[in-house]
Amino acid sequence: MSSALTIATYNMHKGMSPLNQQVKLDQMAAALKGLSPDVLFLQEVQGQNLKRAQQLPNFPRQPHYQILSEALDCEASYGKNAQYKLRDHGNAILSNLPIITRNNLNITVNQMEQRGVLHCEIQPESWSLPLVCLCAHLNLREPDREKQYQAIYEYINTHINPDSPLILAGDFNDWRRRSCENLGENLGLQEAFACQGNMPKTFPARLPILSLDRVYTRHLDVLAAKSMRGLPWQSLSDHLPLLVKVQPERKIIKQPQNKSQSH
Repeated sequence: MSSALTIATYNMHKGMSPLNQQVKLDQMAAALKGLSPDVLFLQEVQGQNLKRAQQLPNFPRQPHYQILSEALDCEASYGKNAQYKLRDHGNAILSNLPIITRNNLNITVNQMEQRGVLHCEIQPESWSLPLVCLCAHLNLREPDREKQYQAIYEYINTHINPDSPLILAGDFNDWRRRSCENLGENLGLQEAFACQGNMPKTFPARLPILSLDRVYTRHLDVLAAKSMRGLPWQSLSDHLPLLVKVQPERKIIKQPQNKSQSH
């Protein structure tokens, strides 16, 4: 049995096209299913938007993470970050393995941008330790992100087993690569695309010029990493997804039991 996992991260723009003119949730579901991810990190996931549902006949009232989990036949966990009178959105983690939700960390630093980090864990059968999954969405302003880097740093240092395999992925809004310095160096995280030299450009989807999305790993080997460009992605969200294949370091893979020693 392979110990490798395919993970993807995607800012799904609340299920809408880049300019908010069309509902694209069904097309997103089909495209994401085509990637066959084992674990999916999602940002800007619509929990509900009653006003938009009244205005657009094909906008679903059902939470988008539920629709996607049914379409992809997997489990889902939702972290509600931004909550208003008739709508809410946040991060979600979907997995084809059982999910244990640990926490939804509030990293909001101003009420204009309500942000969070969703912490879930999954246990692949051949791994001796669970995979820690942290799905993040950070602010637009760099001074705000500096505070959020510190909050993430303190959370990982305080609440995460330093020996556990870990993925921190999401929309960092970080075109200056400061997250690499603040998180990578301080926490021993590896940027999944570092071996390629340049960070993938993921925004705007039709003509990407900014590198906003990230995948960081710890105690994992990156086997492959790519951004999904072109159709259908450029006509769906305003971001492009990232796809990364990882496997745990050798010490995390369960060793076969010696039959002569079993009873």
